[in-house]
Amino acid sequence: MADNSTMTQRQQAGTGDNGIDFGYLFGILLDNKWLIIITAFVALMLGWGYGKWATPIYQGDVLLQLEKKSGGVPGLSELNSMYSDEASAAAEIEILRSRMVLGEVAQQLKMDIAVFPDRDSLLSRFTAPEPTALPAPPFAAFRDSETFIAVNEFVVPDSLRGVRFTLKQEQGLPALYLGQQRIASGSANAPLVSEDDGIRLVLSQWNYGNEPIYIVKRSELSVVNQLRASLKVQDMKRASMLRLRVVGPDKQRIKETLDVLGDTYLLQNIQRRSAQAENSLAFLDQQLPKVKEKLTEAEDALNNYRLETETIDMNMETQTVLQKVIEIENKLNELKVQEIDVATRYTKEHPVYKNLMQQRASLSREKNELNEQIKELPETQQAILRLMRDVEVTQQIYVGLLNKVQELRILKAGTVGSVRIIDKAIVYPGPIKPKKTLLMLVAGFVGGLGATLWVVVSALLKKGVESPEALEEQGVAVYASIPLSEKQVKANRTTEHKQRRSRRLKESASPIPLLAQDDPTDLAIEALRSLRTSLHFAMMDADNKILMITGPSPGVGKSFVSANLGAVLAQTGQKVLVIDADMRKGRLHRYFQSENKIGLSGYLSGHSAKEDIIQSSSIDNLDFIARGKAPPNPSELLMHERFKMLMDSLGEEYDLILVDTPPILAVTDAAIVGQVAGSSLLVTRFGVNSVKEVDAALTRFAQNKVEIKGAILNCMERRASNEYGYYAYEYGKSND
Repeated sequence: MADNSTMTQRQQAGTGDNGIDFGYLFGILLDNKWLIIITAFVALMLGWGYGKWATPIYQGDVLLQLEKKSGGVPGLSELNSMYSDEASAAAEIEILRSRMVLGEVAQQLKMDIAVFPDRDSLLSRFTAPEPTALPAPPFAAFRDSETFIAVNEFVVPDSLRGVRFTLKQEQGLPALYLGQQRIASGSANAPLVSEDDGIRLVLSQWNYGNEPIYIVKRSELSVVNQLRASLKVQDMKRASMLRLRVVGPDKQRIKETLDVLGDTYLLQNIQRRSAQAENSLAFLDQQLPKVKEKLTEAEDALNNYRLETETIDMNMETQTVLQKVIEIENKLNELKVQEIDVATRYTKEHPVYKNLMQQRASLSREKNELNEQIKELPETQQAILRLMRDVEVTQQIYVGLLNKVQELRILKAGTVGSVRIIDKAIVYPGPIKPKKTLLMLVAGFVGGLGATLWVVVSALLKKGVESPEALEEQGVAVYASIPLSEKQVKANRTTEHKQRRSRRLKESASPIPLLAQDDPTDLAIEALRSLRTSLHFAMMDADNKILMITGPSPGVGKSFVSANLGAVLAQTGQKVLVIDADMRKGRLHRYFQSENKIGLSGYLSGHSAKEDIIQSSSIDNLDFIARGKAPPNPSELLMHERFKMLMDSLGEEYDLILVDTPPILAVTDAAIVGQVAGSSLLVTRFGVNSVKEVDAALTRFAQNKVEIKGAILNCMERRASNEYGYYAYEYGKSND
């Protein structure tokens, strides 16, 4: 019997290195190499399929140069300096991506009008004509082998933007529908107009096929955002250049977009740089008639006064004063213009502004002094001087304005902007994506990597026992490592198929072949023979001849071990009895090709005698007791005194009694049977039961004072991850 000290020793033995065993992981990868290879191949083929059927995306580009100076006219240095600001690359990029430029491009190309057929996009890849068979349609158009619809104009209210209209053919003429309602119809050469709804459709081409055509007036914002998403602007800072790239599925549309984009951008650049000249011209055009009218009035007043006073000329002194007055007036006018410019740059306390005011004050004083001199002249001379001053000053102003107008017109005509196109729009012949070769390699790599991660993570999470050392580290002696029998696996599959069929036909359960009888040279049977030798020494100090075969969980192969171990022991001449103590789901009777009507449950419940439940098998010296009909209280029946009395009486008749019990972690039956058995073995399954599960089973037995002699590792498999090997070899089969 186990005690607390045994449990403590086993727990201490279970503590070990928890580090990652890379050799084990490498072995796991070798064991699952075909899964990884097949997954990578499938992923590679999926990548090939996607690359073959995906829509190819092409790219076109245009190269622009940002010039540091504007295209002014030589000789007009003062005006040229007004427009010589250096272009900012960051600002030009934002202008290129603005709604002002992209909206104009979309409007010119009619990108806001979508025309497409009533056709599934995936199905159309297989049914539509080859793209090279027909010329590419322009924007706001659709073309295939049967249909060519081109829209010249489509106007709808803002509330109907984004709504799908349907264009159909009725009696050979186009008709526009909104849902089920016909909006307008008429001749193909005339606009389709709905006056009440504000809808207008003008078709430039009409060649209708057999399917409806959808027309959508998209919102300006959605069109601009889509165009902006397809536009990439690369700033080549060292060269002061911008490279514009547009991507899309249609080469012709990419080129048209780049051409219109470049022209629109250049035009707005020129217009922006000549806008100030236009504003100045507009102002001067308004002022010239007024100044000319004022000049005419001044000249008429001078002539009329001369006729009245019969004065033709002035003396030398008066002419000198007049020239000085005119010069001062001109300088004062220039200072006024300079004052407006200086006031926008400096405060009144700035030295530049103060100097300007001092010059203006000095000229004003000179003007006042001249006015005093004029007062000393005769009245006639004063009047003539004032009239001639008005004529001269007004005439110089008028001539100056005329000169400015001519200069601005020349400057406007000579403005070429700060941007020029270096490389015109071109579309590369091959698609930029999908790149089939790279896509296949990446898909295959990702598939293989995903399968590798799946295998490694599954192995790390599974944590099933895969070596005797894993059990021995828990302080459990391993009596045998039974390799997986391929023949038994095939037999089990066949039996399960027959079992499902028998359930449908309500027939009795199909028998399970006994491997020790059908193939006694199988490696699994050889391992059981090795276990037979170990049991001989293990049970020498046992209290009785009863050996309990149990397990931590269902499906570990307890019944297989019990039946075949009983056969191997009986073949040595020992008289062996195998008892199916799993009165819930036991199937030991199927190994001996017997029915389950009479068995252990009948004896324990008092309905059957001992002689009735013992059945002989086809193997000499081997008898068995089936489980019988499933009782409602199997644990209580095992705790009855009749069970112990049965075991004692059978121990006198047989050399060894094997008791197959239910799993200990599922029910308590095994703990009850263990009170009667002199020896007990725990069957664990390779890769299924974890170390913690085995430890929990041993703890459950220890709590019930049941000692487990050791463990049997069942269904061992040859794997690269097994560093130990179970050293089982076929030997003795004849090749004859």
